[in-house]
Amino acid sequence: MSEDVVELYADGACKGNPGCGGWGVVLRARGREKELYGGEAATTNNRMELQAVIEGLSALKRRSRVKVYTDSQYVQKGISEWIHDWKRRGWRTAARAPVKNADLWRVLDEVAGGHEVEWHWVRGHAGHPENERADALANKGAGEAG
Repeated sequence: MSEDVVELYADGACKGNPGCGGWGVVLRARGREKELYGGEAATTNNRMELQAVIEGLSALKRRSRVKVYTDSQYVQKGISEWIHDWKRRGWRTAARAPVKNADLWRVLDEVAGGHEVEWHWVRGHAGHPENERADALANKGAGEAG
């Protein structure tokens, strides 16, 4: 791994969907790590998955090359594939319905635009150490929000 790349592991959790939710992030760069987490009392799992990546990218103090790892195909496909059509259609789906969580998608699009980002999907709950840590942080955030 190149020294100038930031690894960002993000996860969201929700106790009930909707319900109390949390997000967790593990950032790794230049041999150092930082953990972030938080939560909301009334939210959804998808919102917390998005919030995790937003918080992780927002924590970076300067433009960076970032490898984002998420177990959410919703986030990974949404930001790398679907968002282009949503924006072209005025934040509408192919069925002309409003895009769910458009407020957070807009923020994610903006913060990701400040970095050079590679989006990676990892299988959740499959023993990936950093994903497991991000999951534990997300659950901590959800527990504290409830």
